[in-house]
Amino acid sequence: MSVTMPTTPSTPASGALTYEEKRHARNLGIAYIVLAGITMIFLTGHSGTATFNLDGGRSFGLPAQPLAWFVAASLSVVAGIQLWRGFGKWTNVVLAMASLLIFMSFLSWAAAGREFSFIGMLASAVTFSTPLIFGACAGIMCERSGVVNIAIEGLLLNGAFTSAFVGSIASGWPGMGPKSGFWVGVLAAMITSALFAWLLAWLAIRFKVDQVIVGFFINFFVLGLTSFLSSRVLTENPDYNDTPTLGAWKIPLLERIPVLGQILFQQTVFVYAAYVLVVVFTWFLFRTKWGLRTRAVGEHPRAADTLGVNVLRLRYRNVIMAGAIAGFGGAWWTATLGRFNENITNGRGFIALAVVIVGRWHPVGALSAALLFGLFDSVADKLSLLNTGLPSEFIKMTPYLMTIVVVAGFVGRSRGPKAAGQPYESQ
Repeated sequence: MSVTMPTTPSTPASGALTYEEKRHARNLGIAYIVLAGITMIFLTGHSGTATFNLDGGRSFGLPAQPLAWFVAASLSVVAGIQLWRGFGKWTNVVLAMASLLIFMSFLSWAAAGREFSFIGMLASAVTFSTPLIFGACAGIMCERSGVVNIAIEGLLLNGAFTSAFVGSIASGWPGMGPKSGFWVGVLAAMITSALFAWLLAWLAIRFKVDQVIVGFFINFFVLGLTSFLSSRVLTENPDYNDTPTLGAWKIPLLERIPVLGQILFQQTVFVYAAYVLVVVFTWFLFRTKWGLRTRAVGEHPRAADTLGVNVLRLRYRNVIMAGAIAGFGGAWWTATLGRFNENITNGRGFIALAVVIVGRWHPVGALSAALLFGLFDSVADKLSLLNTGLPSEFIKMTPYLMTIVVVAGFVGRSRGPKAAGQPYESQ
């Protein structure tokens, strides 16, 4: 005689939504309602057409007020469907389209009656994402190895300071020009950040000190040290804080591609290096023996040790390499501004940690997330040039506010390497 087991909350019937899925669908529907209300109340207040300039003198216009009403109505309909039956496998697609509509409505509201360089905003987003890509790749390399790297902010900041300081001094060496001196500074930034990363690995692996505490120690130490040297050395000796900036290097033929050419192929060497890093890192992580061992050590170090992998040595090596990558990424600020300013990274290392989480500990995912956060930075930068009526303090906090919103939507559904942050004792 066959027995039919009753369906319980812990064992849902096939095709039925779990409690967590139902709660997520309900919360998403409520979020659509809130966004529709915000759009209706705030974004319908500006009349006029926003003109978005592209390349080659081309442009397109969007009427701010009608677009805001259309977006508010669309979000209301989407909210109703989401609360009634949901969108199933199309949920993420609908969410992406709704986000795009809100974004364009907000830009139209901000630029109503004026012109706005849309292609310049996207090109700036690519530029601003560069240090986040380097920082995120450094974080992924560490956490895939089982070491939590909270010190990305300090490693980036050290890279910015050292590249400016050493690069300025090296430019005055005999036979060494400003450009050559700058790259000497970049090399010094990679070496010193690698040393700080070694300190993280030594304390966390050898003495099993809490990795989060060690990371914050390095962050505060580097911040205090660079601030002290900046006020006592660089301020009194301006020649020690003067390096050349790197201009855009246009890739032949590719830079002529409409729209994409100006966005992707008229950038600096640092931008191209970031994308090469993502490609190379992805290949090594998922196609080589080193990548297999790294992922094994981050997930189950005991099993990896049993199979002959030297867990501790691999962790040391990967953390040090990650430090060098972050040091190179920190030099981006020097290449962009030609000098070091106190706390120049301004928390971008912590945003890089958010990029790691949103990107699900995958280099390509981190690239996509970094571009998203770079877009937030670019929008904040452009808003400061428009008379939107928003307080300047709110505009400056926009990237960090959006970081919280995005991470709140992803962190609960993202799972990092199982052994990340756990000390290991080799048998």
